[in-house]
Amino acid sequence: MSVDPGADSTPSPVTPIRGDGPKVSGQNFGDRIYRWTITAFALCIPLLLLLIAVEIGSAGWPTFREHGISFLFLSTWDPNSGQYGVLPAIYGTLISSLLAILLATPLALGVAIFLSEFAPAWLRTPVAFLVDLLAAIPSVIYGLWGIFFLIPLLRDHVAPAIKSLPVIGALPIFAGPAYGNSLLAAVLILTIMILPYTSSVAREVLLAVPRSQREAALALGATRWETIRDAVVPYAKSGIVGGVILGLGRAIGETMAVTMLIGNVAQIKASLFAPAYTMAALIANEFSEASGPHLSALMAVGSALFLITIAVNGIARWLVWRVSREGAA
Repeated sequence: MSVDPGADSTPSPVTPIRGDGPKVSGQNFGDRIYRWTITAFALCIPLLLLLIAVEIGSAGWPTFREHGISFLFLSTWDPNSGQYGVLPAIYGTLISSLLAILLATPLALGVAIFLSEFAPAWLRTPVAFLVDLLAAIPSVIYGLWGIFFLIPLLRDHVAPAIKSLPVIGALPIFAGPAYGNSLLAAVLILTIMILPYTSSVAREVLLAVPRSQREAALALGATRWETIRDAVVPYAKSGIVGGVILGLGRAIGETMAVTMLIGNVAQIKASLFAPAYTMAALIANEFSEASGPHLSALMAVGSALFLITIAVNGIARWLVWRVSREGAA
């Protein structure tokens, strides 16, 4: 069989087989149904968020109408006299969450780097499983562990040791007596609780870094630590930031363990040994017995907590976008 040398050897495009099913706007009808269905599922998320905001906001509206937003900046919480100052709870929520994320981030990033870069294959999976298992422990179990182990440890050993130091013990953050239930106890339990969330996200992001990124740095003469520091971690920066903010959001909304350890005193003090309060703990402690204006005030506190959570997540998305854009540039 001879082939004409002048003939075009480029294969002709294959004509697509046209289906026999009904068409809607040039697409298969089943595909349109599938698209409508998943679109409806996706719209359920913002709709659910909107319903939560409307329900909580409407329940707390009487307090906002009577006091405006001034109750967010008042320090006295006394339902018997009609005083609803939530500033100490806001302070406790933000300070405990920020301190917890400051302690948890280096630990989580260290665990993630070890599991993704240094751990042998036989050790990587068991350790990763144990770290992830921390997220499955119920909050009340953390609270019980804190009551029977962490609080006696802080009261009998950690606090006296810190106060005996010549300079550090005189700092305002370690002033006053240490009774155990304190802001420091809540910070430490939150650190343990948010560690698996941040670590898991960071580990998955580091494992997703292309191998060529590491090989290029090693080929240029970088050591293993320099490769991780200058090539791997910057490449995964956006994902790591997202994991950190995920842990922060988890810390802001934590209720049971914090309620059991923080001391539940509506005050603003610089000392980590002093008891404090959080917005979630305030709602959990008083919601069952609240009615009338008291219940409305608690729902207003819930609205403020909801807005803080939304703001934190919005800042997180903005940070991830900024980091991603800088990395692309």
